[in-house]
Amino acid sequence: MLKESLEVPPTPLVTDMNLVLFDLDNTLLSGDSDFEWAQFLISKGALDKEVQEARNQEFYDAYKDGTLDIHAFLDFQLAPLARHSRRKLDAWHDEFMTSRIRPIIGASARALVQRHRVERSLMAIVTATNSFVTGPICRELGIEHLIATVAAQENGCFTGMPRGVPAFKEGKVERVEAWLESLGLCWTSFASSHFYSDSHNDLPLLMKVTDPVAVDPDDKLRRHATEHRWPIISLR
Repeated sequence: MLKESLEVPPTPLVTDMNLVLFDLDNTLLSGDSDFEWAQFLISKGALDKEVQEARNQEFYDAYKDGTLDIHAFLDFQLAPLARHSRRKLDAWHDEFMTSRIRPIIGASARALVQRHRVERSLMAIVTATNSFVTGPICRELGIEHLIATVAAQENGCFTGMPRGVPAFKEGKVERVEAWLESLGLCWTSFASSHFYSDSHNDLPLLMKVTDPVAVDPDDKLRRHATEHRWPIISLR
């Protein structure tokens, strides 16, 4: 007879590394890649200017107000990906990086990332913006890990739908914890954990780390950061 085995939960690996998480839009970027991508598609004639420009601004204003319906926004944001071939989308994205994104990556943002790289921190960008838009930006910044809203694909083509939990508000915490778990890690595996963000929408994740940092914060986050004596910095 086989002896019954007892499963012992694995002990999380404890490291001397820091965990460093970055929001992307209006944090490492001095602008919003979501908004800029829609404006770029309008400039290419891929979206109707009169209708889409107003919707793009409406969603952006709702995000800043904290009233964004993330699922309605993703329907708007991801639908254009399903209308074009991946080859065309990739070519457009190369142009988008040159014309819209590299000009809004400042020297201070690159220096901050480099400082944490030298410290050998485990770094990730955590963003609600979809993975197609943000993947090349993450690589441009030299950050190995990206936790973004996933743009679903089938047979190499985008479906126009998200996959899994959007990386937005509480969803950022859920997605980060799932990522850490996939690495055999957890919050307490690190000497410290940092999250840099500009937005009050990111308060759930900011309150989860040991070292939250407000970066060029909106008014709501600035008030919260001041009240709780969090560092406030500028990368502009």
